[in-house]
Amino acid sequence: MAEERSAEASAGAEQRLVAFQMPEFPITLVVSANGAGQRLDQYLATQLSEVNRAEVSRARVQQLIAKGEVLVNQTAAKASLRLKGEEQITVTGPPQAPPLRAIPEEIALDIVYEDDDLAIVNKPAGMMVHAGAGATEDARNRGTLVNALLHHFGKLSAVGGELRPGIVHRLDRATSGLMVVAKNDESHRRLAKQFSGREVRKTYIALVHGWPKEDRGTIQSAISRHSQRRTRMTTQGFGGREAVTHYVVQRKIDAPYGKFALVELKIETGRTHQIRVHMSSLGHPVVGDALYGAPGELRSQSNKRRAAGMPATLTLNRNFLHSAVLELAHPRTKELLKFSRPLPEELENLLDSLENARQEGPRQEPGQ
Repeated sequence: MAEERSAEASAGAEQRLVAFQMPEFPITLVVSANGAGQRLDQYLATQLSEVNRAEVSRARVQQLIAKGEVLVNQTAAKASLRLKGEEQITVTGPPQAPPLRAIPEEIALDIVYEDDDLAIVNKPAGMMVHAGAGATEDARNRGTLVNALLHHFGKLSAVGGELRPGIVHRLDRATSGLMVVAKNDESHRRLAKQFSGREVRKTYIALVHGWPKEDRGTIQSAISRHSQRRTRMTTQGFGGREAVTHYVVQRKIDAPYGKFALVELKIETGRTHQIRVHMSSLGHPVVGDALYGAPGELRSQSNKRRAAGMPATLTLNRNFLHSAVLELAHPRTKELLKFSRPLPEELENLLDSLENARQEGPRQEPGQ
């Protein structure tokens, strides 16, 4: 039933609530003189939080503005609009975004193993594990691993919420390889306990730029979010979380495109971008990882002759990082499970290109 609400004007009040026809929206606000000079999105985030009796983020306000659900004096406006006071603002969309629910989508899956409690899948590079919290039920909630899992399995654990059913851990979008998925809540809780207790063994294969000084080592550098570039993590910040990565150089390549090392890595912790950040901190970013310092393409160096027919540049439209081995205890039977998947074709092809590009000279093994 439609409902009318109003607020009496008072000295110093930031806004007067005139009316709205539903319990949450539309909402009409009249800006007082005290709101003059503020940006529209900044002002609305504060006022809608008060009206809604729950925090409304500035990002959500900007989302409403972009969708044309905010009118200033009955006209669409930009988030950066500077208010003068006495404007009438009408918000036609809900202050809080409706919760996102992942939807099934028919997408091919490489299922390595499955039973009544869990599944092991081999995620391809380029596929997001799940949609972001700011997504809507449209194109941004399409093509994810979760969409594919729901179509294939129908029902998964609900511990992670409706946006992340079955998801116990994640891989970056540009990383491929093995992941475990929980089919029921009890399995999810037991698997999560294994991860938090560092009982799950994860082995990755990466190709990095340059040759590490040592052929094996352990990186123990805390990781935190970058203070300026929020999409990046760093080992240089304060208050970071403990992160431990062990690496062993498997092969050294001296190609016309530079020096590279094929590295096996085992991680004790599962921090965001952990391997990528740790290898970059040593000065050896993962090939293809432009976010952490790798070049966008591999260019042939003038002082190194390349084999006939090899191009001047090589490109890789993903990170050369693959989750190759996953070992864990079955959440119900306690049986030790071990799964492996080889490098995908595009990574093997790049390795072959680097090896074949050398006009002469044998393969470099660690220690040579």
